[in-house]
Amino acid sequence: MFGKKASASINMDKIDTVIGREMEIKGMVTAKGVIRIDGKIEGHIVNQGDVVVGEGAVIIADVKARHVTVAGEIKGNITAEGKLEIINTGKVFGNIQVQSLVIGEGAVFKGKSEMNDPSDAASPLKSSETGKELL
Repeated sequence: MFGKKASASINMDKIDTVIGREMEIKGMVTAKGVIRIDGKIEGHIVNQGDVVVGEGAVIIADVKARHVTVAGEIKGNITAEGKLEIINTGKVFGNIQVQSLVIGEGAVFKGKSEMNDPSDAASPLKSSETGKELL
């Protein structure tokens, strides 16, 4: 696991939802606050807040959020309005679209990256298929 030093942009004291190590979810997860995931999710994650992926977590899903911190594993595309931080134990297999990217020594990233224009940061999360807001 990682603590408060993992990311300056995510306040670890303000986690709204925790998905524990023994929890497995299949389907669509939507939220507005900070989510910490230590279990397994297959499907889609759409969050107006931040997503923190713990060291033992396995995510097989596309992730859309404000900021994403990865210490576990994500197999899927990531769209972050702000920062994606892959901690030294983190693994990301998929394409990313972010405003800021931090990759720790020893972390794994396999995919294509696209950096967003900072002036687009205020735009809501939208579906790439329909152009409609997701939340």
